[in-house]
Amino acid sequence: MQSYIIYLIRHGAVEETNRGRYIGRTDVHLSDKGRDGLRQISEQFGYPYAERIYSSPLQRCTESCAVIYPEREVKTLPALSECDFGAWEGKTAVELAGEPAFADWLKNSDKTPPPGGESGKEFAARVCRGFERLVETLSAENVNTAAVITHGGVIMTILAMFGLPQAESYRWRMDNGYGFAVRVTPMLWMRDRVIEVFDTVPFAPKLPEEE
Repeated sequence: MQSYIIYLIRHGAVEETNRGRYIGRTDVHLSDKGRDGLRQISEQFGYPYAERIYSSPLQRCTESCAVIYPEREVKTLPALSECDFGAWEGKTAVELAGEPAFADWLKNSDKTPPPGGESGKEFAARVCRGFERLVETLSAENVNTAAVITHGGVIMTILAMFGLPQAESYRWRMDNGYGFAVRVTPMLWMRDRVIEVFDTVPFAPKLPEEE
């Protein structure tokens, strides 16, 4: 059976995140620095070719697609948007330090949602359903390679839930513009719901062989 390769790539940098603000569903633009950073990565290493390009619908991702994969058609996947921080969108931890609900959220974000936002458990369930639908689409339409430009939290969740080797989500952190290449083997996926993480993206340059 045909395996499928998916490149999970984190969008370029945005100003608000650099200032320590919680930015989830807030639809901010890619910063000039973030745009330049993606261009530098592309020129230095090159992003892998993919038959189909997918993106979170938020602008920082679709704008990253335009830099990484210029003039390519992009299909948006709302389920792979970043976590919704509700009333805490755009605020910093310092600004929220006096709120009891914020302290409860820090202790157990899986079960405790921000006011009007998503709990960690709700976020993970949404992302996992979205990734499962993506795999179903690739299989049904016989697409062998796909790139997904999305958010750091989304990528960490996918790999923590499905990835081999198994690791906690924080082990899958990546800088803006970077990510991971995963292989979906149909038999393994259908039986165990696991995917193989086999490389970083862009691919690391190979060192010259010693003589």
